[in-house]
Amino acid sequence: MSATASDAAGRFRIRWSARLRLTLLYGTLFLVSGATLLAVTYLLVVQSPASKGTKITTGNASRNPAVQEVSAQISYVADRQRQEAQRTLLTRSGIALGVMTGVSGGLGWLVAGRVLRPVRVMTERARRISAHNLHERLAMPGPADDELKNLGDTFDGLLARLDAAFDAQRRFVANASHELRTPLTLQRTVIEVALSKPDPDVKALRGVCERALSIGEDQERLIEALLTLASSQSGVFRTEPLDLADVVTDVLDTLTPTQPEDVALDVELDSAATEGNSSLVERLVTNLVGNAQRYTNPGGWIRVTTNLQGGVPTVRVVNSGPVVPRDAIPSLYQPFQRLGHRSARHDGHGLGLSIVAAVASAHRARIVTEQGPEGGLDITVAFPRRKEGLFGVPVP
Repeated sequence: MSATASDAAGRFRIRWSARLRLTLLYGTLFLVSGATLLAVTYLLVVQSPASKGTKITTGNASRNPAVQEVSAQISYVADRQRQEAQRTLLTRSGIALGVMTGVSGGLGWLVAGRVLRPVRVMTERARRISAHNLHERLAMPGPADDELKNLGDTFDGLLARLDAAFDAQRRFVANASHELRTPLTLQRTVIEVALSKPDPDVKALRGVCERALSIGEDQERLIEALLTLASSQSGVFRTEPLDLADVVTDVLDTLTPTQPEDVALDVELDSAATEGNSSLVERLVTNLVGNAQRYTNPGGWIRVTTNLQGGVPTVRVVNSGPVVPRDAIPSLYQPFQRLGHRSARHDGHGLGLSIVAAVASAHRARIVTEQGPEGGLDITVAFPRRKEGLFGVPVP
């Protein structure tokens, strides 16, 4: 019995939709306004001089008892008529107010439905959008200053960003799979060739092992780069005060063995205090300098500077080398993107500058990339000032 009662209560439960709430709001406002107007009108009628009673003047005849009795009866009848008229006015006005409140509620229901129709359209269209059709948009009609159109346009902007993020993720996964599959295939081929020989000698086996080890190291570097890219894109890291000059000094000390002898290195380091994750900022500088080393032609030069430009801590890496088309510069910051005509000293994975972009974004830093004066690239990374606070989500 209780279950049946519960089911019945569930069926008759009021669904407090936005349309119903708006209708009740319209009806309540009309009822309150009408009741206020009715009360004011009634008070004005009651307080009017014509409603204060009937006074009959009889002159000298007022001393006559018969005249006084007739006068009193007339006053009584007039007062009763006045009270009855006031009561009738109040009753009929109340009935009219109730009827009009019901009418206003019905009109409010229709108006609320009309106002909320774009919301229903947006809801229906949004329900049809999934990861497979993020290219679709709500495309709400209406004037530019309409609130619901602005809401629809904002949602369309969100869909556009999600669509771009999904496309980037799909491209990244496909490229990462390709980059990881190539060394694995090569490693397997090297081992299979060695095993196909009936009696391989020690020298041949050693060569196979060295080749497999080299391929494994290449895979390790790729996986490390992917992990760095993922961690920098997450935006969750420890922050600490640091000086870009000290970071560059540590990086150059580490990269000195890899510095080409036929490439001049010019270093000018001034204090540039900022705040961020030292490991990620060090990776950013490492990738900038490493990219310059990789693509600087023999006899070229690399210039690394740190300073405060207008009070903003910056690190700048400029190198000579092949001319990079201006319209191709933005694509260099995409994962696994390489310009085929650039003659690199060592093949990379195409993740260096994408990691730079991710680390800079995580630190709210701004990257300015221009063509170098003698080819190559001129890259400046401007970090926020230290006094502006932390740039990530501190991890306790």
